[in-house]
Amino acid sequence: MDIPDWFDWIALGLAVLQCLSLVPVSRRLRGPDPSVRSKARLDLLETVGTLLLLSGLLLSVFVAEPLIWLAPVGFAFLTAAYAVKGVHRLRARRRPTA
Repeated sequence: MDIPDWFDWIALGLAVLQCLSLVPVSRRLRGPDPSVRSKARLDLLETVGTLLLLSGLLLSVFVAEPLIWLAPVGFAFLTAAYAVKGVHRLRARRRPTA
């Protein structure tokens, strides 16, 4: 099955947007507040996972088929980031407000 050319341009555009989203994350990593830095680390893990997923898919189509291994690694990073974010939200939700 052949992938349409417009899909390649959409995936490339999404990869560029993910690269641009690294700028505010890196600024938050250098901030003084520890809670903001920990959230920025999770956002960084999510962004890197998305970049690996997209680059694995794009490189396997354009360059070489063996580069598809980048996609599952990116998916694992995304899964880990979303799992930690979900646990943080559940803990904040169950914590009684005083």
